[in-house]
Amino acid sequence: MDIQSSKLFWSANIEELRKGFIDDEQEYKCIICEETFQKGRIYNIDSELYDARRAAELHIESNHDSMLSYFLGMNSAFTGLSDIQREVLTLMSQGLSDKEVATKLSVAQSTIRNHRYKLRQKEKQAKIFLAMMELLSKSTNKKISKLEKEVICDPHKTATALDDRYNITDKDRKNTIKNYMNEEGALKTYPAKAKKKIIILQEITKNFSKGKTYSEKELNRILKRIYEDYATIRRALIEYGFIERTNDCKSYWVKE
Repeated sequence: MDIQSSKLFWSANIEELRKGFIDDEQEYKCIICEETFQKGRIYNIDSELYDARRAAELHIESNHDSMLSYFLGMNSAFTGLSDIQREVLTLMSQGLSDKEVATKLSVAQSTIRNHRYKLRQKEKQAKIFLAMMELLSKSTNKKISKLEKEVICDPHKTATALDDRYNITDKDRKNTIKNYMNEEGALKTYPAKAKKKIIILQEITKNFSKGKTYSEKELNRILKRIYEDYATIRRALIEYGFIERTNDCKSYWVKE
């Protein structure tokens, strides 16, 4: 999960988030994994031919299930949903009626009605908040993330938590990388503070290809070139949501 990937995701507008890709002059780009589809090119998918836009849509469906599914799987710190709200929306997205949802969750149907009411309130609040932030940005000619001489960086979208450790600016990032890593990308020393760890771990993640699965041996070999205590780095990459692994610890991949 590199900085650019998170930037692409968090800078997307509502329509782009809904579709799952951005439409620029020459290509369509997935906001989750950055897969690109060149305009004017025809794509052969399962022996069928598609233009770039349709290929991008099929990519979202086949690789990320759906944008709704992806959002529902995100950390609640990003979505603002409680665990029960996430469950309710997940079941609703499957086409279940309120009665069926209530049965699945072992609650009264009136409880589902109450959740619908609260979710509707949240929806209205979100619309007003987005409009308010857009008006603020236009009236001040400056985004909320812009400080006087620095910019607050967006967290990686697979973060396992969202707190003050992620209050990181571009200056913090630049200075931390300079102080803790050499020109070859190896660690001089592993930082003790969590904020600096996050910066370093995000930089280390650039050594891995998105969409590729690594064995533990392959992962360790790459990490060992960066820092001698590779086991500590491997655990931290998983703890902070940069790398995912199977339960048997045999396969690892960059979280998207």
